[in-house]
Amino acid sequence: MKLYYVAGACSLSPHIVLREAGLEFAAIKTNTRNKTFGEGQDFLAVNAKGKVPVLELDDGQRLTEGPAIVQYLADLAPASGLAPANGTLERVRLQEWLNFTTSELHKGFVPLFNPATPAEYRQIATASLEKNFDWVNGQLEGRSYLLGEQFTVADAYLYTVANWSSHVGIDLQRWPNLAAYQARVAARPAVQAALRAEGLLK
Repeated sequence: MKLYYVAGACSLSPHIVLREAGLEFAAIKTNTRNKTFGEGQDFLAVNAKGKVPVLELDDGQRLTEGPAIVQYLADLAPASGLAPANGTLERVRLQEWLNFTTSELHKGFVPLFNPATPAEYRQIATASLEKNFDWVNGQLEGRSYLLGEQFTVADAYLYTVANWSSHVGIDLQRWPNLAAYQARVAARPAVQAALRAEGLLK
């Protein structure tokens, strides 16, 4: 398999999952600004949406959208415990967290990364993210991970997105449970390996 990624972007989530699952893959660094990868190859020929992550399977098929990719990967390695079994309520709980992270947190950061966003709207977007972090902090009370004591693909995604806070002036130390959670996830060997591979950790 091949994972097309941008360092520190949402593609870090499936990168972590691949390593947690012990699956073999090649990591392909991508430039989504000029839509190239490798030695200038056309990334739009890989994904017409021009975004990462893209998971290319051994038969040439490609998957896009992080929440779909990480569940696919978890199901390839069920013994890893990265996702509850399909058809269970626990799996739906996992999907709840993936959907919340993608719709309320991931998309919530978009205007803060855009230099053209007006200051007034930037304040509104920041306040919305902070309110969502209030809720996440409460949900993490007494839990090591989002579903309890088992690390799952939802944790890989939340960790990745919450990490962006430092780039937009949001200090996660305001939310003790979330800050402790981020440190706990960051200490996992597979997470360390993914960060190091993307040049985010020396």
